Amino acid sequence: MKKLYFILFLFTGIISGNSLKAQFEYKDVAHIFYSRCTSCHHENQHAPPFMNYYQTTLPSYALLGNLTSNTMPPWTPDTTYTRFQHEHIITDQEKNDLINWINHGELAGDTTLAPPAPTYPQYQLYGTPDLILRTGTFVSNASTDDAYNCFSLATNLTQDRILRAYEIVPGNAPIVHHVVVNIDSMGTTTSSLNGSCYTITGDVGIGGYAPGAPPTVFPGQAHLKAGIRMKAGCKLVLQIHYPAGTAGQIDSTQIRLYFYPVGTTGVRPVYASVPLQNWSLNIPANTTRTFTANATNLFNTSVFATFPHSHKICTSLINYAYQNTDTIPLIKINNWRFDWQGYYTFRNLVKIPAGYTLYSSHFYDNTVGNPYNPNSPPINVFAGTSTTDEMLFDSFLWLVYQPGDELIDVAAILANDPLLAGVNENTTPNLISNVYPNPTSDKLNIYFSKKSDYKISISTIEGKNMLTAKTNEDYSQLDVKNISSGLYILQAQDIKSGESFSKKVIITHK
Repeated sequence: MKKLYFILFLFTGIISGNSLKAQFEYKDVAHIFYSRCTSCHHENQHAPPFMNYYQTTLPSYALLGNLTSNTMPPWTPDTTYTRFQHEHIITDQEKNDLINWINHGELAGDTTLAPPAPTYPQYQLYGTPDLILRTGTFVSNASTDDAYNCFSLATNLTQDRILRAYEIVPGNAPIVHHVVVNIDSMGTTTSSLNGSCYTITGDVGIGGYAPGAPPTVFPGQAHLKAGIRMKAGCKLVLQIHYPAGTAGQIDSTQIRLYFYPVGTTGVRPVYASVPLQNWSLNIPANTTRTFTANATNLFNTSVFATFPHSHKICTSLINYAYQNTDTIPLIKINNWRFDWQGYYTFRNLVKIPAGYTLYSSHFYDNTVGNPYNPNSPPINVFAGTSTTDEMLFDSFLWLVYQPGDELIDVAAILANDPLLAGVNENTTPNLISNVYPNPTSDKLNIYFSKKSDYKISISTIEGKNMLTAKTNEDYSQLDVKNISSGLYILQAQDIKSGESFSKKVIITHK
């Protein structure tokens, strides 16, 4: 009998030990919050912030629901169909780890063992913009309904310039749901600020802003320099979406533009067009319908980004190009969300040969089974520009094809772009004396001005932690040979004084 009790005790101990081992503490999941959540959810961005243990425990019930329903992170393109830059995705393992942590009581453990939280500066693009335009102080008019306001901003350009990059910075980020930007080349538009500016004016769409999205940057290095021409006297039109319930709150959004120097040669024009449109939509109440659009590609093109667009009756869509049995996938969205849309930038330029057909198919669900149907009970819905109407309006940013375009790794070029240093280098002169070599392929040496307790990290520009270390000396050497080539942010904090610094570093493996 004693032997049986011993076996039962041992078996129970194994189960208990495994159970305890599976119960994560905050230090085990903090990096997931940093890499998958905090680009949107941090102070002065969209609530709730997830920058520390206390903040992550407050909304855990809603977080659990969003994880299990795949609502968050908000990335709608099907990653088994095509891949894009800056994807807001979470792996199954990461999702399961967070769910495990929440379901087992959100154990704190020793929170000082968690990696340091990423920093999010006010501006993501490095350097001084060539032009800054502001909407001026605006009081949100979104009371019971969402408001869409269009701000027409004069550039006062006296000569044509080529746009290299831009960054949109909301003055009140929690109430700016998204921004869409068009160029009005003629400079004749006026602002429409009544909350019902559903159709943005202008002849050239260049992208926009959504929470957590990076700035728009076109490759600017020798093997691929690209940009959008802005004509003298043009205006920029910013359509800003303010969510219902934000009426009375104040915003002052700015757009910061970077141009190629005047006289720069070899810059390939980026064009914006909407080849896939269908204005014959008719979706009777309590029905589902599929509508399509197609267009012939007249010459070889290289697609840089895609922006499919519908409203709230649409639930899924697909874009591709084809000729005979050859199909070129572009984008597939299985669960369309009107609230999460924008330009999706390909990792490589996508060649569409002349003579291929561009094809779009959108599925519309005008029944009570569609949780995003704006009408209850459903009503007949037709094509139109109001949010309660519907659209099939799929656009692209593209270049005229040149041999070898499809081999260009756009993501790698932008990863090393000097504009995407991503931080204001707030190095404290009395805290650090040197960081070298930079660039490096193996070791990174950090010299501090004094001995103290330091917490050090290397993270991607999106905030994903790649390496964490601590030292109580005035010197630290980091082994970076297992980190992929690219641009990273080195961060360090004097734990005793609270002083911190950040610096961009380049890791390159030849």
